[in-house]
Amino acid sequence: MSTPGLSAMREQALGEVSTASTVSDLEAARVRWLGRSGVLTAALRSVATLPLEERRPFGAAANALKDELEAALVEKRRALDGASLEGRFATEQEDLTLPPRRLRLGRLHPISQTIREVSRIFATMGFETVEGPEVEWDRYNFELLNIPKGHPARDKFSTLWISDPLGGDPDRPVLLRTHTSPMQARVMEQRKPPVRVIVPGRCYRFEATDTSHESVFFQFEGLAIDRRITMADLKGVLYAFAKAIFGGERRVRFRPDYFPFTEPSAEIAIDCFVCSGAGGTCRTCGGSGWLEMGGCGMVHPNVLRGVGYDPTEVQGFAFGCGIERIAMLRSGTPDIRLFGQNDLRFLESV
Repeated sequence: MSTPGLSAMREQALGEVSTASTVSDLEAARVRWLGRSGVLTAALRSVATLPLEERRPFGAAANALKDELEAALVEKRRALDGASLEGRFATEQEDLTLPPRRLRLGRLHPISQTIREVSRIFATMGFETVEGPEVEWDRYNFELLNIPKGHPARDKFSTLWISDPLGGDPDRPVLLRTHTSPMQARVMEQRKPPVRVIVPGRCYRFEATDTSHESVFFQFEGLAIDRRITMADLKGVLYAFAKAIFGGERRVRFRPDYFPFTEPSAEIAIDCFVCSGAGGTCRTCGGSGWLEMGGCGMVHPNVLRGVGYDPTEVQGFAFGCGIERIAMLRSGTPDIRLFGQNDLRFLESV
């Protein structure tokens, strides 16, 4: 095929492209000339059959025509799309002055917000946040926390057992953890001192629900183990935490208490938000002027020995608080059960 033949082909191909009135007509022209069996495609394949002196000029001219035709196809497609869009604007009647539909954005649940805030505050004091299993062995939930079988302290935990503690394998009964304290033993088994961790998580107890108690609830556990740690360190950490999460004007009180896995043990409380510690007839604090946060104390030597630590070499403190309790105190929520009822009116107001 000679170069003059390409000139005629060019005139015909560009004419078909320019006269195409629809996208389907344009696609038909593209297939006719540039498709797998197209006219120009066949001409390019025939280059190898030409005499040697004609191959170079014919191939250059055919490739130039291909580039020109592809550019014309792109330009024509853009023009057809623009015309189609203008036609839609002319026929569709939309009131663009109407306000848009508002998208409802999600937010963190108050419990999740509290867990993040607690973790953030303790992170500034060097505590790492870790998580543990909710289905736990009796060994970690009780035995390694200085609560052996038959200990009277077990009665207050109202345990939900998964396997019969008196049947099956008597050495490894399974339960739903009653507190986050089992992670004390798990962490100390896996790490050497120093240890500083916070353990937030869900806990379970078989007990009646009321405005301040739920059978499924959240706690966070804190643990610090190192050399020469004292009760003064514990008080300093919890004072700093209470003021960071409730405000610098809050007063903090420690009173002696009892927990099997700490000795000495204490209860930590803050002055009432409502009556500012005056008490009297205040319903929020029951007239005491104080709101209990949780328990704390120095880790019992038996707990340290149980995980292979030498209590003469290292000491530590532990503390635990209810997540819902903190959320209730911060938001003024009157009933702990509101956190689990999925009522958007409440969740959006907290």
